[in-house]
Amino acid sequence: MRELGLKRGEFDLAVMLGRIRTVSDPSGGRRRVRREELDRVREAPGFPESLRERIKAVGTAEGAALMDITPARFTRLARAGFLTPVKFYLNRYRAIVWLYLAEELRQFAAIEANTALLTGRAPQVLRDRLGDGVDLRARNWRGRHAGFLLRQSEDPWERAAAGASLLDPVQLAEVVRDPYERAYLNRLKPEPLTHAPPESPTTLIVGRITTADDPDELSWLRANLTLALEEARRLRPAPRPGRPPIVATPRPHPPLDPLPWPAPHAAPATAERRDEPRGLFKWLRRRRK
Repeated sequence: MRELGLKRGEFDLAVMLGRIRTVSDPSGGRRRVRREELDRVREAPGFPESLRERIKAVGTAEGAALMDITPARFTRLARAGFLTPVKFYLNRYRAIVWLYLAEELRQFAAIEANTALLTGRAPQVLRDRLGDGVDLRARNWRGRHAGFLLRQSEDPWERAAAGASLLDPVQLAEVVRDPYERAYLNRLKPEPLTHAPPESPTTLIVGRITTADDPDELSWLRANLTLALEEARRLRPAPRPGRPPIVATPRPHPPLDPLPWPAPHAAPATAERRDEPRGLFKWLRRRRK
């Protein structure tokens, strides 16, 4: 972070978005940045301001100003799933504050097809979604977070654990019947987003945000976890008491492709998101009349 002149939050967001690539530590420590990657980032035109601009995250008021709309309209677009949060935090009142990538907001506002969403009377599709009480901010954030977790996973069991981390214990137990496999997935799951005590209000709120609750989303996670487990089991079984760990050489077949992240609605086209692996989370267009 010091060598790049970034604050901790800026660095973490740059890694999450894939602007800075990290590699696993062979000794099992935190992921690290190679020297060649540091040089690549620093040699980019306009560094470091150009990098800061690409990872700038803004709240509702600043985001609305960037798009030249009211904060109320911005919130409606976000709740309806047209704008995807890049991160969140809890303020001192434990209210959820969603942040959005400024670069994506500018791109969204610049697309002619989105003009009807930004000016005049809200189109019927937006009114219909909001009329149903929809709030897709947490779900859309989880989709983005799932992409980040999968990019950071270099082992089939780690990839399975990444998806499993978004399921509640009941859902996980239904998919993974073997208790030793569940224990292994829990051991490999990503670090929690909060280090508050387990029963604290903060932990409970963060838990609700990071746990899937939409039927389509749950179906995707369960199906993808099943595929990931098939690949992981071919590599090696989960550790069991009294048995030495088995390290198998991966077979030459290519890894299973994750299923596309489900989308509840067909949103207007926007520039391709660069924070997600190509082909991983393409929106599925659902036919609704």
